[in-house]
Amino acid sequence: MAKWTIDPIHSEIHFKIKHLVISTVTGSFKKFQGEIDSDKPDFTDAKITASADVNSIDTNHPDRDAHLKSPDFFAADQFPEIKFVSTSITKNTGNDYTLKGDLTIRDVTKAVSFLVEYGGGAQDMYGQTKAGFDVTGKINRQDYGLKWSAMTEAGGLVVSDDVKIEMSIQLVKQA
Repeated sequence: MAKWTIDPIHSEIHFKIKHLVISTVTGSFKKFQGEIDSDKPDFTDAKITASADVNSIDTNHPDRDAHLKSPDFFAADQFPEIKFVSTSITKNTGNDYTLKGDLTIRDVTKAVSFLVEYGGGAQDMYGQTKAGFDVTGKINRQDYGLKWSAMTEAGGLVVSDDVKIEMSIQLVKQA
């Protein structure tokens, strides 16, 4: 079975969430890793394990980042990693796939589904085989115990429950 790893220099994990119901706040995880085992060139037999370091969260606002690491949200001291383990990957049409797996945030594991666009494969200037993917999905933060909430004077949520996830992932095949 061929082993692939996420190339963190050429990959990104972002999330987007509505703030005050009127605008979107974008954040990312700066430290993450993942391994993929796959023998098929279309990756339909892929077994994926990945994690993100909660303490690497970055929303371009240090006070907000500290709040997100607190027990109100991720409780980073107690639960320092977000983990994903795939259960299946299905080719839909062309380069579009559906990736299913178990996502663990805090101490809660839930089944999730992501849409995946396979960008193809190539060799870089160092002779390494690479493969690229764009991954999108949505989760409800309340499902994972990220329960902090407040209401605006007009009755809207300060932070929405739905969180959009967008990842650009480049894999490198291991020798």
